[in-house]
Amino acid sequence: MALNILPSDGDGFRLHPVAPRLAPMFGFALLTVSCALASFAFACATPFAAFAVVAAAMLPLRPALLVVTGAWLVNQSIGFGALHYPIDGSTIAWGFVIGAAALLATAAASAVLRMLPQGRTPLMLALTLVAAYAAYELALLAATPFLGGEAAFTAAIVTRIGLTNVAWLAGLVAVCEVVRLFDPFGRKGVMSA
Repeated sequence: MALNILPSDGDGFRLHPVAPRLAPMFGFALLTVSCALASFAFACATPFAAFAVVAAAMLPLRPALLVVTGAWLVNQSIGFGALHYPIDGSTIAWGFVIGAAALLATAAASAVLRMLPQGRTPLMLALTLVAAYAAYELALLAATPFLGGEAAFTAAIVTRIGLTNVAWLAGLVAVCEVVRLFDPFGRKGVMSA
């Protein structure tokens, strides 16, 4: 059985796990729960580039940015509340830089998805992840002259975090496909009406 995550109505979105009217809430729930899991597992290596691609593949830019902002807020709440990040100027500034980088990755993902052809969605999502991850990492790197942390940009660390984003993107797309196949929100009835 071929992976069929292509939109049937030509609206330009790559992932259609639920009816379009439910997509913003589904995207918010999916990414905030995923972000909570990733925040506890990876702390500062939360896969925001993968989250950006999923949000951009499901939603128009403005709702995608809001969903990613929600995920970032979950990440920061867990970091400062449960993981006891130090409350100092540098840590708080890095939190905002991570949020800005996640939003930049979302905008990049949205732009790339608009430029790419609709066919071969898994390949297009992979290409979009490369662009989103590059935008995310470059935004973080741009902050290092002001906030420090250059040591976190070794090839090994950037590769490991990149592979983490690949795994999370694959998992999130799989969740979207399972939801679409099982149709728990009655999408088929909505679409045929």
